[in-house]
Amino acid sequence: MAVNNKAILVVDDNTEILVATRMLLKQYYKKVVTLDNPHDIKKAMSEQDFALVLLDMNFTRESTSGAEGFYWLKQIKAIDEDAVVVLFTAYGDLNMAVDAIKLGANDFVLKPWQNEKLLATVANCIELSEQRQKSKKLTQLAQISMAAQHKPFEHLIASSPAMEQVFQTIEKAAKTDANVLILGESGTGKEVVARELHKQSLRQEHTFISVDMGTIASSLFESELFGHVKGAFTDAKSNKPGRFELADSGTLFLDEIANIPLALQGKLLTAIQNRIVTPVGGSKQVEVDLRLITATNMNLYDMVREGNFRQDLLYRINTVELTLPALRDRPQDIPLLIEFYADLYSKKYKLARKTVSDKVMAELVQYQWPGNIRELQHLVERAVILSDSAQLEFQLTTSKTHAPDNLVTDSYNLAEIEQKTIERAIKDFKGNISHAAKALGITRASLYRKMEKYDVE
Repeated sequence: MAVNNKAILVVDDNTEILVATRMLLKQYYKKVVTLDNPHDIKKAMSEQDFALVLLDMNFTRESTSGAEGFYWLKQIKAIDEDAVVVLFTAYGDLNMAVDAIKLGANDFVLKPWQNEKLLATVANCIELSEQRQKSKKLTQLAQISMAAQHKPFEHLIASSPAMEQVFQTIEKAAKTDANVLILGESGTGKEVVARELHKQSLRQEHTFISVDMGTIASSLFESELFGHVKGAFTDAKSNKPGRFELADSGTLFLDEIANIPLALQGKLLTAIQNRIVTPVGGSKQVEVDLRLITATNMNLYDMVREGNFRQDLLYRINTVELTLPALRDRPQDIPLLIEFYADLYSKKYKLARKTVSDKVMAELVQYQWPGNIRELQHLVERAVILSDSAQLEFQLTTSKTHAPDNLVTDSYNLAEIEQKTIERAIKDFKGNISHAAKALGITRASLYRKMEKYDVE
C-alpha cells in the first residue's frame, strides 16, 4: 500500500480520539502529528508544513457551542491563510457547519465517524488544497510570463566565428545541471543565451524564471528570491512564494548578479548550496530543485580582489563560464540581425517590408555599437516606424560610425566601459534619463542605481 508523502495535524483534547485517528491515518500518510492542547498549534505549524489540520470543535469539558473550535480555526488561518482545516465534533448541526465553512473550514465531520468517510474527506480536502496551490503558482507564473512577453522576441542569430565557441559551450553545458555564468557587455544577449540553455536542457518542459537583480531594492531581495509569509512586513498581505520556489524543477536565471550587495551574498550562497530557502518571516524551510544560470556585465574577478564579491559565491556560480563577444567583434552577424529585426518589426506594426541599401549597411557594419544587440534592435525598430522611403533610414552620422573619444580606452575593465557608455548616453540624450535608459536597454530605476554607483551626474 502506497503511503502519501504528506503530513497531517490532529488536534483534540480526547486522547482516545488522537490515538484512533493516528492509527487510521498513518496507514495512508507519511506523518501524523497529534496535539491534545490547541495552544501548541502555532509551534507545530512553524516547524512543519501540514497538508491538512483535523481540529476538534470543543476543548473545555461540557462545552458544546463550538466557539473554541471557531477561535482556533481563526488562529490557524492567521498563521497560514492557505491551511486546509477539517472540523469534527459530536454536536454538529447544519448551522454550525455553515458558520465553519464561512470562517474558512474546508469540511465538517461528525463524531463518531466512519473510517471510510473520514479517509474520503481527508483525501478530497488534500486534493483540493493541491489544486489551489497549483493554481496559485500558475497564476504567478503567468504574470511573470506576461511581463516577459513585452520584451521583443529574440533568437540566437549568428554565423560568425566569434559565436561558434558560444554555440559549442551551450551544446555541451545544456544537458547538464551545472551552474552557468554568462559574461558579456550590456546588450550582448545574455538572457537569450540563458533561455537557449534552458530550451536545450532536460528541464525544458518546466519553468524558466528570469530575475533582473539590478532592479530589486536591497530591502526586497530576500522577499523576491525566497518569498515571504503573511504579516512578515507591512505590505505582506498574504503568503507569497519567491522566485526560487517558482522555478522549482525548472531554471532560475539571475541577471546582473554583480548588483547583489555584499551583505546579502552569503544568503544567496546558502540557498544555492543547500537548495533550501526560508521565506521572510517564516521558519519552515522549502526545498527547491532547479538549474541556476547567472549573468553580469561586470568583471567579477576584479570585484573579488576588491572585496566587493564573495569568492566562494563566484566559485559556486561559475561551474561553466561563457563569455559573449561584443557586437563590434562579430561584424558578420550585423546584417543578419538587421534583416531579422526589420522583418520582425515590419510584421509587428503591419508595415511594408523595407530594404537596407549597401551604403547604409556598410556604415552599420562599421558602427561600434556600444549598446550591442539591444542598441541595434531599438535602432531598427525606430527605422521601421519612421522611414518614409522604400529603404530603411538610420540617420547615422560619420562621427557615430566610429568609437567616440570618451569610449576609447585600453582598459578591459567592464565597469569602466559601462561607466563611459552611461556617461555618453546621458550626454547624447541631453540628460533625458528615460531616453538614455531606453537606448541602453535598461529601466530608469536601474540607470539611476548605476549612475549612483559610478557617481555619474
